[in-house]
Amino acid sequence: MSKKLQSYVNGQWLEGQDDGVMVYNAINGDAIASVSSKGVDFQAAIDYGRTVGGRALRAMTSHERANRLKALAQHLMSIKDKFYAVSAWTGATKADSWVDIEGGLGTLFTYSSLVRREMPNETFWLEEGVERLSANGTFLGRHVLVPKEGVAVHINAFNFPCWGFLEKMAPSIAAGMPVIIKPATASSYLTEVMVKEIVDSGILPDGAIQLICGSVGDTLNRLNEQDVVTFTGSASTGQMLRSHPNIVAKSIPFTMEADSLNCSILGAGVEPGSPEFDLFIKEVAKEMTTKAGQKCTAIRRTIVPRDRVEAVQEALAKRLDGIKIGDPAAEGVRMGALVGRDQMADVRSAVNSLCEAAEVVYGGNDDFDVVGADKDKGAFFPSTVLYCDKPLSTEVPHSVEAFGPVTTMMPYDSTEDAIELAKMGKGSLAGSLVTADDQEAAKVILSTAAYHGRMLVLNQECAKESTGHGSPMPTLVHGGPGRAGGGEELGGLRSVKHYMQRTAIQASPTTMTAITKEFNPGSEQLIDKVHPFRKNFNEVRIGDTLITHKRTVTEADIVNFGCISGDHFYAHFDETAVADSLFGKRVAHGYFIISAAAGMFVDPAPGPVLANYGLENLRFVEPVGIGDTIQTRLTCKKKIKKDKRPDEDKANGVVVWDVEVRNQHDEPVALYNIMTLVEREEDE
Repeated sequence: MSKKLQSYVNGQWLEGQDDGVMVYNAINGDAIASVSSKGVDFQAAIDYGRTVGGRALRAMTSHERANRLKALAQHLMSIKDKFYAVSAWTGATKADSWVDIEGGLGTLFTYSSLVRREMPNETFWLEEGVERLSANGTFLGRHVLVPKEGVAVHINAFNFPCWGFLEKMAPSIAAGMPVIIKPATASSYLTEVMVKEIVDSGILPDGAIQLICGSVGDTLNRLNEQDVVTFTGSASTGQMLRSHPNIVAKSIPFTMEADSLNCSILGAGVEPGSPEFDLFIKEVAKEMTTKAGQKCTAIRRTIVPRDRVEAVQEALAKRLDGIKIGDPAAEGVRMGALVGRDQMADVRSAVNSLCEAAEVVYGGNDDFDVVGADKDKGAFFPSTVLYCDKPLSTEVPHSVEAFGPVTTMMPYDSTEDAIELAKMGKGSLAGSLVTADDQEAAKVILSTAAYHGRMLVLNQECAKESTGHGSPMPTLVHGGPGRAGGGEELGGLRSVKHYMQRTAIQASPTTMTAITKEFNPGSEQLIDKVHPFRKNFNEVRIGDTLITHKRTVTEADIVNFGCISGDHFYAHFDETAVADSLFGKRVAHGYFIISAAAGMFVDPAPGPVLANYGLENLRFVEPVGIGDTIQTRLTCKKKIKKDKRPDEDKANGVVVWDVEVRNQHDEPVALYNIMTLVEREEDE
């Protein structure tokens, strides 16, 4: 008897209490394990995630959570060979497994970096922009994001048993929300192996990650308004789950990413033998055969100019002839098996349906060779190309998906026809256009973007560094409208916000500062005898303010700054020309004003301020002329605690200062933020 897969819930591993569903090795048909969730206490799992995992994650700052993601990625990368060995059972080649395993771990690294670079080191996330809600500025509004206090239930597809849960887990954990992972049964044995390593590592807090192998049971009935559900899989299953009565009744956020009939278009002017033609053939073949075509972003519809059909068909057949099918462990094999024989039957059925409106012009039958394996035991399916001569007059190739190494080639007679064909997929995750004509690219992309979540323009200029048609990137949105599910995943920090609640806060400036830990206009200014630059990071308070001495700007200032900088713009030097300008008189350089302001507020002695770290949001409000007098206010706006790096002698943090330069009429002339790197006392 093969083993039983285990679920990890409520802090413990347990086997299903019945024989469940048997899963098999995709290459040789051997039984791997039975999968069942019978006996899992779904309510206990949800409660454990909310109370144990959620509380622990919400107590951490975003940077602390990001550091855990990085440590986890490093740990899993160090033992990646364990995952590659099991991944081969799914029918994946080494290259397929790389996308799934190391692509998934790369997503953890990316989110760790993004969070530490762009999110505050706090337990909440304050969005930019202060809304002044009253005439005198005593009533303000701001938006804050806080972690939802539920669990994120991630229901995943079989084709990427590692990447599929890692790309969802990364933004969830970054946001401070625990996850319950429900992998597709067919490949759940690989997910189980990786989750066991995550749990055993102890890097994530208890309850931050749980795993259900088998049916999700009545989990959806037990969720509430603080929970989130994501789904990747077939459109029909996703629509059924999205309309679940409890999901609807409690307005539980539901993100769906469904398989779609993605297209790739060969540009009208691309000639056979050109670099773009060869790129097109290579890309279509790659998307057909990577993961044996079991990718939600694979090219299902190959759209080509009618006078290029024969050339494309011949070139594609020649390339596919060179791709050996079989056991990924066998030499020379570049395409493995489908995940199981049930999936093989599904693909064959879909091809038969496509044949109602198209004809098979390559593959599509049992007459193909398999290297190093038994075709009758494994789940192998040949690369298959169909041709639909009148794609504008039939819905079949735009509505039937064969989730395997299958594409339907369809001709177009004009660019407008190509655009219409791209739209007939009724919503796709990814589309691509191969062309060297930038005007064609602009027309096609902007005309079809509303129907796609991501679009690639491929030509020889970007080909060497392009990640290709079918590769979702952590920093770009993965999802699409209509048939593709209408959801969004990844996209950098956009996806982190899916697991947080945005709340508008209204308060007085001083109260707003206390809540948000960021100085707001009109808030109380804290002035004492100690210069702010004489305080270390721990000692500086939000609102600490320095009002500088005054300085009158002279003609010599303008001349000297112009000579040093080389900036001899007419407004600074040409008395005649400037008289008819919007200035009306000679004015000082804007950059002289901020340089002079620095001279007024900087404390020159060595001390806790280590360096100027940058300047942001500079705006010149009023010109400063000869004889005008300026004064500067420097106020601590916010503090960003930084982790101490191994190569640093002392811990430090970034202090953001709000700077306002005003003239003798008490009018603002320059507004900006500066950042200083400041010594920090290490936590005990």
